[in-house]
Amino acid sequence: MSEVKRKKGETFESLLRRFSKRMIQSGKILQAKKIRFIQKPENKNLNKKLALRRLKIKTKKDYLKKIGKEVEETRNRR
Repeated sequence: MSEVKRKKGETFESLLRRFSKRMIQSGKILQAKKIRFIQKPENKNLNKKLALRRLKIKTKKDYLKKIGKEVEETRNRR
């Protein structure tokens, strides 16, 4: 972490500007932006389990639509 101490008679804005400049120069901001949206890879077994669950729900919905128990939803598009 970069440390910036306030100089005598220095305004808060100039202190903040110096701190921002030091953070950019250290590369901490660039590093944070790089790793911001990286997600850890999920477990393969968990992916399979979730896929099977989605498939089961879909087949159940399709069956209910086929026998007339569930009404198909219509989306209103603009």
